[in-house]
Amino acid sequence: GTSMSLLDGAERPAAMGLLRDACESWGFFEILNHGISTELMDEVEKMTKDHYKRVREQRFLEFASKTLKEGCDDVNKAEKLDWESTFFVRHLPESNIADIPDLDDDYRRLMKRFAAELETLAERLLDLLCENLGLEKGYLTKAFRGPAGAPTFGTKVSSYPPCPRPDLVKGLRAHTDRGGIILLFQDDRVGGLQLLKDGEWVDVPPMRHSIVVNLGDQLEVITNGRYKSVMHRVVAQIDGNRMSIASFYNPGSDAVISPAPALVKEEEAGETYPKFVFEDYMKLYVRHKFEAKEPRFEAFKAMENETPNRIAIA
Repeated sequence: GTSMSLLDGAERPAAMGLLRDACESWGFFEILNHGISTELMDEVEKMTKDHYKRVREQRFLEFASKTLKEGCDDVNKAEKLDWESTFFVRHLPESNIADIPDLDDDYRRLMKRFAAELETLAERLLDLLCENLGLEKGYLTKAFRGPAGAPTFGTKVSSYPPCPRPDLVKGLRAHTDRGGIILLFQDDRVGGLQLLKDGEWVDVPPMRHSIVVNLGDQLEVITNGRYKSVMHRVVAQIDGNRMSIASFYNPGSDAVISPAPALVKEEEAGETYPKFVFEDYMKLYVRHKFEAKEPRFEAFKAMENETPNRIAIA
């Protein structure tokens, strides 16, 4: 964990060093004093939990009892399930929050405000990564904006209700995130998030009012592997309902993603990460989300070599 207020004073070099180490060694970091007010966060947490109880809980419990029964009969089936109740909101390129049923107007307004703060924070963090990588300020946000001029930005609101058989079913199966930079607000009472570090699963403990940040596959490509996206999962818990609000600041669907030229050394010209249109990566990812990312990168490299004219040139 690191406090962003350290970036404003004499501590800045040390704080930037911590950030660099987190990006290079972990792909995850937790920040405090990130500029989003604790009042706003408390309000978001309260309304999200109320909304789950009022609208989603009954539906989830019906699904869950059926799922567990089937899972007990067929363990292979249980391995492919996620014990979570989720809805998605898109903010950019255009918002769909008005179309999501069951949200009351106060909650819609609140989520819009929260999303605007998170968007600002994501762009600020991307500029800090640029600084650490020696890229000019704005390089990453510009890469994400693509020809249409907007990133894809959306939020996944999840509840992980108590699970009677955590031995049988995961909260969310292990995966890396396909996108850019992910900002997570989770409640500080119920844990369950874990990341894979040197072959071991490590807990990411909930910390009040913090934002947990992790890096997705696209930053691994742009940094040519200097920063890696990390496998993570959610372990279902017997008690407590974990709230998780993950906002994904991703490239626009038409953005062409490739390693930043400044980060490719001459001698590794043939060893670089691939170049592709983000939307094509998404299509591949949807089919193989819970699998290793390396074959996804390889598939695009193979396509580049075979049909150079098919790849859009940025």
